[in-house]
Amino acid sequence: MRRAHSVHEMRKALARRCEDEQLVQQVMARLKQEQLIDDARYALDFARSRARNRAQGRFRIARELRARGVPDRHIDAALDDAFAETDETELLRKRIDRKLRLLRGPLDEKKRASIYRSLIGAGFDSDSVRRALKTALAERAEADSAIAAAEFGEEV
Repeated sequence: MRRAHSVHEMRKALARRCEDEQLVQQVMARLKQEQLIDDARYALDFARSRARNRAQGRFRIARELRARGVPDRHIDAALDDAFAETDETELLRKRIDRKLRLLRGPLDEKKRASIYRSLIGAGFDSDSVRRALKTALAERAEADSAIAAAEFGEEV
């Protein structure tokens, strides 16, 4: 297979290919016995990958793992381990900085709302998003006013 699969995904894939439920159960038992498939390991690898590579928040990762049939006990443990290694507020800050850097034109309410929605969709906590966005926008306004003052001072 091209990627790892949860137990639920593997069982569904086998069931699609084979109509004999007993054979599917035997194959699943053997895969588990030989430790070729394990939801705890899958959830941890998935959470680490999504946090590091895609800069996604807890809520998004948990939602995707649930959709893949991983039990909540494995999800919670995986998220705790993944975010012990990766600072979620730093991920959020990097995403905000990137969004603001790519922004064209003035920052109006519509663009702020768009940034907010994209951060919520990325799985970050709404309170954290509001705080980080407020801080980043204040820093941007301060930097813009410093640039304007420097330009004005040069012209005089």
